Amino acid sequence: MMPSFNCGRLEDYIDSVWRGRENDKCLWWQGEWWSWGRFAALAGGCAEKLRAAGFTEGQRLAMLLPNSPLSLALMLACWRLGGAIAPLNARTGAVNLSDTIKMLDVHSLILTEEGERKAREAGFAAEIPLVPAPLEGPLPEWKGSAGTPEPKELAVIFSTSGTSGLPKAVGCTHANLIGDLEPISEHVPGLVSKDGVMLNVLPNFHAFGFTVAGLLPLCYGMAQAVVPSFVPVENTITAIKESGVNRVIAVPTVMAFLIGALAKRGERLRVEYIICGGDRLNVQMEGRCREYLGVGILEGYGLTECSPVVAVNPSEEKKKLGTVGPAFANYEIEIRDREGNKIGLHDEGVLYLRGPAVVSGYFRDEENTRERFTPDGWFNTGDVVHVDEDGYITIVDRATDIIIVSGFNVYPQEVEAALCKHPAVHAAVAVGEKNNVAGELVKAFVILNDGAQATAKELMEYCRDHLAHYKVPRKIGFVKEFPISPTGKILRRELRKTKIEKEG
Repeated sequence: MMPSFNCGRLEDYIDSVWRGRENDKCLWWQGEWWSWGRFAALAGGCAEKLRAAGFTEGQRLAMLLPNSPLSLALMLACWRLGGAIAPLNARTGAVNLSDTIKMLDVHSLILTEEGERKAREAGFAAEIPLVPAPLEGPLPEWKGSAGTPEPKELAVIFSTSGTSGLPKAVGCTHANLIGDLEPISEHVPGLVSKDGVMLNVLPNFHAFGFTVAGLLPLCYGMAQAVVPSFVPVENTITAIKESGVNRVIAVPTVMAFLIGALAKRGERLRVEYIICGGDRLNVQMEGRCREYLGVGILEGYGLTECSPVVAVNPSEEKKKLGTVGPAFANYEIEIRDREGNKIGLHDEGVLYLRGPAVVSGYFRDEENTRERFTPDGWFNTGDVVHVDEDGYITIVDRATDIIIVSGFNVYPQEVEAALCKHPAVHAAVAVGEKNNVAGELVKAFVILNDGAQATAKELMEYCRDHLAHYKVPRKIGFVKEFPISPTGKILRRELRKTKIEKEG
């Protein structure tokens, strides 16, 4: 019998779940198992170093780290001191995240030694201490820079880019995360088990990976295999085999590469659960997954603003292919038209949600909060859905222009802003193009300045220096003008249909 989430704070709950189990397996890392006692000692040491560095209640700690014992220990350490953790994409680099780091108003930035070296070489200018540390700890000694405190209820902040291309962040409280974790054991029977070994390979800056692959096993007393990166895929396969992983949390791209690698090797694995979210799943993958992993996929759906899981197919017997399953029981659901007027639950329309896992708004951002959250707590997902008579949700379309690459959100305006910084570019529009492996890839259309010259290859290289790898356009076309609607809006749907021939 699992204890209920009645502690109010996640670190207290995790400590209570693992109490008396100091020698039990907790984390598999780089070929060996860490006991709870060893991991707890690392978390305790991190808390001591943070306290000595001046980290106090209400502060935020940023980390540019791959999945590792240190990233999980820092999470727990921050919570024990009444602060919040802010995981960022290590592959993007500190310099390219300077605006986000400033916006988060963090105490310090923890990163790898290589990440720190690259940040120094690139001229990292933010007045935030850079603290390099090994992925197994310990932390060094340093002094941080105190930011304006937030309520101690804030647990984690996930950063994205807003629709203006400027940084936007979602702050989840302990109550939000508990609201998302607590229903899982009943919604997906058998997923939570003392014999379960969870694959933690989705990056920690991704809300799905952070909450379900990393935090859930800690909260339910389950072991997890911590893998710093999905690629090379052979390392992930080795981790699954050596650690005995039997529960996989993934996005469709990860599943495509994993199944492809197993097929190439002529190898089959056996797991008990696969939950996939972050993007639409190709239902044709179901058969291959059964062949090479011994079980089908339970497709789900979530948003960072919902901490993040909203719905998931509950079991092999009850799942409906092509749907994301029913919502957790603690969500209220409304379907509205594009003007925000409530319509029938089974009519096709925009999904609105309210519940304990839904955050109250964006971090220090009243304007974006007003756009997506109502005063009485409803959140506009921006997704057009259909809910059937059994409550199963089908994602019909995305009302926003977000491009989803391998399960990761790419905001067109961020790509466009990067392209427009190039001296030859007058204007740019980024849209998604369907891709069998990644779901979508970014393609862009560019208008050059009068008399200016640039090649697609040159602009792609420029973007690689300013954007995370999955945000870089894979195709760039040059146009004289963009298609415009009668109201003066750029017709992105027309650009999505426009083919770009690759340069020879």
